[in-house]
Amino acid sequence: MKTIVSVSLGSSTRDHHATADLLGERFEISRVGTDGKLDVAIAKVKELDGKVDAIGLGGIDVYLYAGKHRFALRDGLRLLEAAKITPVVDGSGLKNTLEREAIRFMQDDLHIDLKGRRVLMVSALDRFGMAQALVDAGADVLFGDFIFALDKDMPVRSLAEFEEMAEKYLPDACKLPFQFFYPTGKKQEKPPEPKYPQYYHDAEIIAGDFHFMRQFMPDDLGGKIVLTNTVTENDVNELRKRGVAQLITTTPDFQGRSFGTNVVEAALLALLNKTWTDVTPADYERVLHELHLKPRVITLS
Repeated sequence: MKTIVSVSLGSSTRDHHATADLLGERFEISRVGTDGKLDVAIAKVKELDGKVDAIGLGGIDVYLYAGKHRFALRDGLRLLEAAKITPVVDGSGLKNTLEREAIRFMQDDLHIDLKGRRVLMVSALDRFGMAQALVDAGADVLFGDFIFALDKDMPVRSLAEFEEMAEKYLPDACKLPFQFFYPTGKKQEKPPEPKYPQYYHDAEIIAGDFHFMRQFMPDDLGGKIVLTNTVTENDVNELRKRGVAQLITTTPDFQGRSFGTNVVEAALLALLNKTWTDVTPADYERVLHELHLKPRVITLS
């Protein structure tokens, strides 16, 4: 039995526990929310260090990516460095493989022609692989990071412009408390407060982190496709009420819940028996192929 724990800055009301068999290994997987309290999350990581097989960090990133550039978040590093024995991951390593594969799945298995489709990528920095794969597929992508994270009405429509903006703003933004630009704890339970709804309305596909997306989404999302992960049953019902046509989660269903990418990456790390610094994209691709993991697809209307 391998034990995986996701320590999240998110709300504890979203905690979940599941068991799964992966390549002949039995896994016990759980998520522990710390309601936005960074010090509590750091203490939890220290408590688990050396007692579990891998730890995932949820509700926060350690690294953000834009092209070949990697930016480290101050608070993410504090959490990462709290563990000295057990491998710790934030999901960013796996996103670059798993979420690119989700775009291929949409085209080849779901027969969704992405060429020319209008996509609102609410947060490309934590899912650069997904954003790049959408652009490569011919989608008309609007990068919403600066609109929704920094509250600047600056729609970015090309990868080159996005990378240029990231290099300009991120060195300073990464020093800010993570809660400054990402909803954590109780903020994840607040009703959405629509902001810049025109970008949601114009999009055919809304992609990216669910909490980021939910925070500002308007009441009407009729007929749209949502590409995300980490959704609970309540989240699914909320999207259904807004008229979303189809929900695709990049991580598979584990007993009624699509866990975050950090959880899946932690499980793969335990299977590979490697540290985060030693694992390669080829390692992830090989294990993902062996596991036959598929995105979760739900038709909502």
